[in-house]
Amino acid sequence: MSLFVKPGPSWTVGHVERELPPGGVPAYLAARGSGARSFVLWADEYRGARVATVVTASCAKGVSVYQVLGAQGELLCTVVREKAFRRGLRTRWTVSRPGAPDAVGYKGRIVWWCVWWLFSPLLPLLFVAAVLGGGGDLPRGPGRIIWRGGGRVPLEFKAHGNQVHLEEAFLDPRSGAAVLALVRSFDGMLNAWDRGQI
Repeated sequence: MSLFVKPGPSWTVGHVERELPPGGVPAYLAARGSGARSFVLWADEYRGARVATVVTASCAKGVSVYQVLGAQGELLCTVVREKAFRRGLRTRWTVSRPGAPDAVGYKGRIVWWCVWWLFSPLLPLLFVAAVLGGGGDLPRGPGRIIWRGGGRVPLEFKAHGNQVHLEEAFLDPRSGAAVLALVRSFDGMLNAWDRGQI
């Protein structure tokens, strides 16, 4: 996963890891099905210091609310995910910062969703090929998300390459990395980064 702040190159903001509840991995995976997520961004791979923490504030009726907290527990931003067909045809992601306008993004573009549904009769064959192939993920719909707010495009997720492009003045890089990890945790049925048993 890569985070790019415009202008400039990418760099490592933190190392992401699930934060497991008392029941361990089975409890995390059970809660995950309802939309709950909990993870930590560490400053280094040795888990020396927290950069940020993502916690689930609520999950109900297709709407999940997440808080991104700083190292001292301060609120950096709130992320709301609304499932497709709840308020529109596409999954809606809203990023809110204290004292600033919201940025709203929708998963995929309408034209690519039309193409996706046009070829949907072929999906069973692609599912079988992915499962028998062993290494691939199941086919999934368009994944690009472009957030808009205040007449700007402050944040963009590119599914191909798993990158977030972040406008420097919009979000703290810790929040950008947390948004990337959240979006990726909903990315695919087999290869989402937080889905494994380990």
